[in-house]
Amino acid sequence: QVQLVESGGGLVQPGGSLRVSCAASKRIVSPNIMGWYRQAPGNGRELVATITSGESTFYADSVKGRFTISRDNAKNTVFLQMNSLKPEDTAVYYCNVHVIIRQIGVPPGDYWGQGTQVTVSS
Repeated sequence: QVQLVESGGGLVQPGGSLRVSCAASKRIVSPNIMGWYRQAPGNGRELVATITSGESTFYADSVKGRFTISRDNAKNTVFLQMNSLKPEDTAVYYCNVHVIIRQIGVPPGDYWGQGTQVTVSS
């Protein structure tokens, strides 16, 4: 199995910036997809952004132009830089890795972090 640990959440004012990080406990064989999802109170979990091991990216329309996803394969880490934050960005942000190729101790499938709270409020 692989464990994902998020960090960097917190409270920020509208218009501010925040960067969240997610470190995987082991290297994931390529190809793979890492991403961020979020869940606000009373809502389902929604996709925010993904990045492939080849560094192709995808963004939800609601964050396009404001958020940037990136990854450091050498450190098994994915980042989400959030700028121009809005109150509606308030949610628990979850890291995800989609394992495609079977490797020792890591069956293919989706793995999730425990989540980190991001609150945008004045």
